Amino acid sequence: MATFNASEWLVGRHAPERRAITAIDLDGSVREVTYGELLASVRAFAGALRRAGVRPEERVLLCLGDGPELVTAFLAGLWLGAVPVPVSTMVLAKDLRTLAEDSRARVVVLSSEFADLAPVLEGLPELQHVVVLTDEALPRVRGVPVWPWESFVATGTPADPYPTTAESPAFWLYTSGTTGTPKAAMHRHGSLRDTAETYAQDVLAIRPDDVCFSVAKFFFAYGLGNSMTFPFSVGASVVLDRSRPSPKGTLRVLQEFSPTLFFAGPTYYAALLAAGLPRDAFASVRECVSAGEAFPAPLFDRFCSTFGVEMLDGIGSTEMLHIFISGRPGRTRAGTTGEIVAGYQAKIVDDDGIPVPDGTPGHLYVGGSSAATGYWSRTEVTRRVFQGPWVRTGDTYVRSADGYYTSLGRTDDIIKAGGIWVSPTEVEERLRAHPDVVQVAVVSVPDAAGLDKPVACVVLAPGSECTSDDLVRFCREGLASFKRPRHVLLFDAMPVTATGKLQRFRVRELAIERLTEP
Repeated sequence: MATFNASEWLVGRHAPERRAITAIDLDGSVREVTYGELLASVRAFAGALRRAGVRPEERVLLCLGDGPELVTAFLAGLWLGAVPVPVSTMVLAKDLRTLAEDSRARVVVLSSEFADLAPVLEGLPELQHVVVLTDEALPRVRGVPVWPWESFVATGTPADPYPTTAESPAFWLYTSGTTGTPKAAMHRHGSLRDTAETYAQDVLAIRPDDVCFSVAKFFFAYGLGNSMTFPFSVGASVVLDRSRPSPKGTLRVLQEFSPTLFFAGPTYYAALLAAGLPRDAFASVRECVSAGEAFPAPLFDRFCSTFGVEMLDGIGSTEMLHIFISGRPGRTRAGTTGEIVAGYQAKIVDDDGIPVPDGTPGHLYVGGSSAATGYWSRTEVTRRVFQGPWVRTGDTYVRSADGYYTSLGRTDDIIKAGGIWVSPTEVEERLRAHPDVVQVAVVSVPDAAGLDKPVACVVLAPGSECTSDDLVRFCREGLASFKRPRHVLLFDAMPVTATGKLQRFRVRELAIERLTEP
């Protein structure tokens, strides 16, 4: 089989003087990194990992804010034939230890804002080194050497790329864990090239002169493609902002660095809309991209009309690495996820696994070469999710006769009220049509008889005087009686994951707490 190393493919083919990364640090300072500088850094860090005893297919855990060093460490792991594992930058100490232990990491790399988590790594039998990107005093990890970044890099000599193949183990991505213990989806070297040659080319038509900016962070599958795979596949550039996403910070990026491709999720697009950004904020952007959760039609239309930019909604997953169904430039349809991306297949089946006709809801399965090979040490759930050439997404979808897919919510989120299935998405879309509603989630909450009923949890626009009763009346005017939420609860904010995805299970817990209060 022919050799193929994804790191060499991503950074070794472009003119050394081309700009690869514009990095915004925590203090707001800016630096630029060329492809030549990035390649040299990757080779140096790979050499240091080799000197530290990291062998092909051994794991290197990365907990760093988005910046050149995170990209360097990730690509260096691939370059060496090792397995980099970027993890959430909102981890707690116990979470970091769990992930380091589960992955059996040989090296853990931390940026300064996570350095105080290092002591929790003590006693892990496979851990050999901790590397910290900091100018301050190093944390202590009993029994394990702790290195500042520069000193660690200096221990090795630049390495040549390991002769991996497209089928070789490449990297792991832990699922966001919104409903349970995180699981590591295992991906191959070829998967990165696959997503670049499918979504990035087929939908985005990405070009060397594009500038990408992703609100979704690097450790998320969506962010990994947006911030590295796609731009580096064609020699384009990316803006990496190490700080926590905020409308103010996003406006700075839009105004100072003129990204042409902008990536976020519906929750964040709603926040940008509510923040009152100037109408020309997205003047440089040729396409906005959304994924992570279904994009409600009213919010979709409101955002596009306000900022005069095209929005491409899509669905992807950690298991599939990036988007496999998406809106297309020039033929988007609000309220739908779009059409199948070239290189992927999709089917909608009933409870018995039989394909359903167009217009009939069912369970969405997807197939494509970027699919993970399975979950690390999770045999039972691997067999349930990865079924031959198909991956069970856990989403309920319906397909139109002309090939547009529409989300009806997560399979487990569908509510059966009064013996009739109710889609939370439909109720949410009605509430989002109200001008004072910024964010909404509809969940099932058992009533006094233990029967599930739809309950709407809503965040209102600042200064709104709208009441729960007003929203109940609004629903009564636009929904069938069995679909109307039994309660509308007002909240200041919704719980979300580190990647900005709504935590529906936590919303449900909060709704139950509110409704059972004395």
